[in-house]
Amino acid sequence: MSTILIKEEPIMYGNAPNRADSGGRELTTEQQKLLRQELTDVAARTRKLLPTEFVVGSEISQGVDGPRATVAVQPPIGAMVSADYTPEGKIDIDDAQREDLAVGLAASAALQVKEAIGGDVPQTAK
Repeated sequence: MSTILIKEEPIMYGNAPNRADSGGRELTTEQQKLLRQELTDVAARTRKLLPTEFVVGSEISQGVDGPRATVAVQPPIGAMVSADYTPEGKIDIDDAQREDLAVGLAASAALQVKEAIGGDVPQTAK
């Protein structure tokens, strides 16, 4: 079973730790291509839900436990949010999961802006 996790990330500056041994399994070229297409779809869906001031990106990296796919959103203010996907076995993020990821990321990013601004913003919808 694959794991999908949406999380808030603190802004980090400086060096990130690197490991020489990647461990885990590696993706074939076809698997990488499929996963990249699915990540691109999630990122595009997320962009459609947010104003242009939000920056959306994705990447595939090789972690200690194998490949890791990430889609992240940096709001204009507030903490970055991201969704990590660790494929196990067959690589497949179905259409419903991609939509849920996009909506979840967009909502989390919007919440980060609201929290950064504070409670002084009047409600604009009922």
